[in-house]
Amino acid sequence: MLKKLLPALLLGAAGFGAGALVARPTAAEPVTVPLLRAAQELLGLHFTDAQLDSAKGAIGRNRGSYDELRKIALPNTVAPALVFDPVPLRLRLAAPAGKLGPDRMAPVGKVKLPANRDDLAFYTVRQLGELLRTKQISSVELTEFFLARLRKYSPQLLCVVTLTEELAMQQARAADAEIKAGRYRGPLHGVPFGVKDLFSTKTYKTTWGSVPYKDQLLDEDAAVVTRLRDAGAVLVAKFTLGALAMGDVWFGGRTRSPWDLKQGSSGSSAGSASAVGAGLVPFALGTETLGSIVSPSTACGTTGLRPTFGQVSRAGAMALSWSMDKVGPLTRSAEDCALVFRAIQGEDPRDVATLLRPRAAADFRCAFDTDVKKLRVGYLKADFEGEYSSKGTDQATLDALRKLGVELVPLDLHGLPAGELTFLLSAEGAAAFDDLTRSGRDALMVNQGKNAWPTTFRAARFVPAVEYIQAQRARRVLIEEVDKRLLGLDAYVGPSFNSPSLVITNLTGHPAVVVPNGMRPNGLPATITFTGQLYGEAKLLALAKAYQDATDFDEKHPPLFQ
Repeated sequence: MLKKLLPALLLGAAGFGAGALVARPTAAEPVTVPLLRAAQELLGLHFTDAQLDSAKGAIGRNRGSYDELRKIALPNTVAPALVFDPVPLRLRLAAPAGKLGPDRMAPVGKVKLPANRDDLAFYTVRQLGELLRTKQISSVELTEFFLARLRKYSPQLLCVVTLTEELAMQQARAADAEIKAGRYRGPLHGVPFGVKDLFSTKTYKTTWGSVPYKDQLLDEDAAVVTRLRDAGAVLVAKFTLGALAMGDVWFGGRTRSPWDLKQGSSGSSAGSASAVGAGLVPFALGTETLGSIVSPSTACGTTGLRPTFGQVSRAGAMALSWSMDKVGPLTRSAEDCALVFRAIQGEDPRDVATLLRPRAAADFRCAFDTDVKKLRVGYLKADFEGEYSSKGTDQATLDALRKLGVELVPLDLHGLPAGELTFLLSAEGAAAFDDLTRSGRDALMVNQGKNAWPTTFRAARFVPAVEYIQAQRARRVLIEEVDKRLLGLDAYVGPSFNSPSLVITNLTGHPAVVVPNGMRPNGLPATITFTGQLYGEAKLLALAKAYQDATDFDEKHPPLFQ
């Protein structure tokens, strides 16, 4: 019976459009007990025929409501009325945070313009900012330098969707004029950068990396684009992302790692990581929902910050999962992450998640004079003891931290509900791209595999609303349990992938910074991940910077692009 009824069941629940393989049933087709019996088998329910007969009238009325709902225009920019709150009860009840003083930065030292201008490719944001501040180079010169590298190397890496050359030169000239007049905006003033092409920009396409949207023009600048413009930074490019923020395959091909052109850059912040790793820009913006900063940073050898959920506005950014999407920088160092994060973080009424910060959370300030010996740092002991490809480099990192005087406290994150909650992402993604699925335009996407978005979005149409809400309730349990286990810690360190931490903290909203710590057997960089308390980016970045100051892995660059 199930085999006979399953096609009708699938179509009734999913409502596929003309692009589906079979026709969609009309709204007038009756809801019957046999149809519901098959449906409940799929969902693991066990109602009697009499119970199903009693419910079929309400179910039919609900289906009519679905048809009416689908007539309402709901573009990707419309967020749900419900907003994910990552804050545990302990922080909600805590006393208000005291006011912080100014940023506490380490001395930049004397920065000189290199004799070989090509060396500028791998200068840090702070070094380039100092060259601009001291007028040793102009923003126009620096912008032309990086535009030239982008034009030269992007065909090899397939990391650029659009060069924003005209805008970049306008912004560079404006930066030079302001700096010359003594109106210096800070360390990003005049520094070129790029953004993942899911951030909207006026006059330039915002393609989301996918064929159905490759000609899309959105008449607004994303919040982070505006904030970086206000900081004086110069937008030079929009970088590739795996289609609709999955992987490294987009409508123009596969973005590659600068360390090995035969290997992909991973994703979904594919182009941002590839370009920064190859020295085509000093920094770029990416997003993470479930690994999209950590994974490409590993493949490309960049330092990436995934901030606390709600710390950075997503207004003007493509939505994939409203309760999991986070915006962060990919750079050469933890110090650079702090500089960029400082510019883009903060409240924005257009993204309600940014308004949920508890009174116990202080505004972010760079705190690089933090004595890391006084930090209480956990480490995922059981995960480091397992066998995995980067175990040797990770053990060396633990040794380096101990040499810095950091006391490492064993921490265990196993046994928590996490992996079984990841269908939340698929369900929200299916809602965000409901029209794409029902119109059949998902057939235009390059990747059509069993694990690709078209299939995932279709499958997600069968996630029951009750189970979605139950999963969010279980997520609240997860938030409180993680908060208990991290109590008394300032941060913890764990393998980037050989651990449940990546999934757990993307669900709970904790910040993390991923940093290079060696090379893997496959020839790509290895990384390790530092994770902080909610809204604890200051201590987190101070710890990561201390590690990078004691090692040189962040100063190694791919030979093909030096």
